[in-house]
Amino acid sequence: MKRAFLVAIFAGGLCVAQTPAPVKAEGGLIQGTVEEGLTVYRGIPFAAPPLGDLRWRPPQPVAKWDGVKQAAKFGPRCIQGMGNPSGANSGPGTSEDCLYLNVWTPAKSANDRVPVMVWIYGGGFNAGATSESNYSGERLAGKGVVLVSIAYRVGRLGFLAHPELTAESRNHASGNYGLLDMVAGLQWVQKNIAAFGGDPRRVTIFGESAGGIAVSMLCASPLTKGLFHGAISQSGGSFGPPRPATFPGENLKRLADAERSGEAYAKSAGSSSIVDLRKIPADKLPAGGRGGGMAWPVIDAWVIPDDQYKLYEAKRYNDTPILVGYNSDEGASFSPPRTPEDYISGVKTRFGQFADRLLKAYPTEAATVPKTARDLARDFAVGWHTWIWARLQAKTGKSKAFYYYFDQHPEYPADSPRAGYGSPHGADLSFVFQHLNTSHPQVTKQDEAISEAMATYWTNFAKLGDPNGGGLPTWPAFCDANPLVMYFSQNPHTGSVPSAESLEVLDAYFAWRRTAEGETWAK
Repeated sequence: MKRAFLVAIFAGGLCVAQTPAPVKAEGGLIQGTVEEGLTVYRGIPFAAPPLGDLRWRPPQPVAKWDGVKQAAKFGPRCIQGMGNPSGANSGPGTSEDCLYLNVWTPAKSANDRVPVMVWIYGGGFNAGATSESNYSGERLAGKGVVLVSIAYRVGRLGFLAHPELTAESRNHASGNYGLLDMVAGLQWVQKNIAAFGGDPRRVTIFGESAGGIAVSMLCASPLTKGLFHGAISQSGGSFGPPRPATFPGENLKRLADAERSGEAYAKSAGSSSIVDLRKIPADKLPAGGRGGGMAWPVIDAWVIPDDQYKLYEAKRYNDTPILVGYNSDEGASFSPPRTPEDYISGVKTRFGQFADRLLKAYPTEAATVPKTARDLARDFAVGWHTWIWARLQAKTGKSKAFYYYFDQHPEYPADSPRAGYGSPHGADLSFVFQHLNTSHPQVTKQDEAISEAMATYWTNFAKLGDPNGGGLPTWPAFCDANPLVMYFSQNPHTGSVPSAESLEVLDAYFAWRRTAEGETWAK
């Protein structure tokens, strides 16, 4: 009994020693926990719950609270939209009250001024959560950065445009509430991160898939000027022209087209007004679906002023260093066609008069749809956007662009159904966050080396605006005169732009789409 009592006293003392002092932030005092030498805060509210009349409005300031708020658990996931492309069903439950962020900090005092990385999750703008195990920030924070992950509204709750919503907005805009949540999170970081030992003058945003697309949108948004100082996009970018009926790579609608889709959505919910639509419980709202257009950001002339390609051409963007790239076999994740006939038919439907040129640039085989054909889906969804983003940054900006290609995967036997496959969409996440054991059944020493290199490059970039340093292979800045790409394949090494000649053909398609003829054809 005496021994048990002494153990309890020791354990209790240890628990007290592991409890950090509360931090004062916007709203009140916050109590974190100590984990692996870091102080961790989960579930910090950064905006008022977007409930009732605040549904489909820009995020409002968080309400003050009395006492000390315990920040030991993740906030709930935002109500998910159609599908679950990011595997977001892990962690806590869902709620419309979901605007919370999390902080992992290695700082020992508020005077440390540690560089900050702000994570934006993916999920096709229809799903996603900060609580996913792959996004746990202790490994990156352990490399000398403050890691923040922010939640944002997804699906129709995050991206509904409607004439009534536009009319009630002082900015005559609607449809980008999820992006506005990200802006509010970045504003919170500027106001509060110093209290957690972070440096508000060295903030890098990074995201994957829809999160990487959002990063590119934030780079071109006037609302984020001064809120971050570097940007990393993994399998993202949004440089395709708008069109009323969207496709991957051409996902954006102009406000008037998005409003019409919003009216159809409200009708499907049985609502004659936004007032009525706001009264429907969030879990009773229809999911929407691809037929009515999946939820997606909108060119609203406020958050997103225009076609992003044109904004970059006109130097109307936030000129910070960028680090951008994608995975070798993204096309394997985007409903690849099963037969050559399906592939050819789909290309002709999608690309019209450019179909024959693209079929030659991205050829199929007589009986199978090989990686050369899947690469068209990779490139029209993310590859071309990354390539053109790096080129435009290098051509029109003062800050450097760093370009990568992730191709780390097992070598599948010739008789395997995976023979010829590369790294699919999302495969890079566990490497960057250094959580290989959560998603790789057999981790090799080369996997570990690639993960260590990527995490170090990423955190170097956050600290210096340049990924180089720490004895890693030199990663040169990208430009048309020196178009070198960092390959993460067995070991980090530089190489040429993947499928460069094919990208030129796809570039001609996107250029044609921006002509009067191309715009008319897309309607």
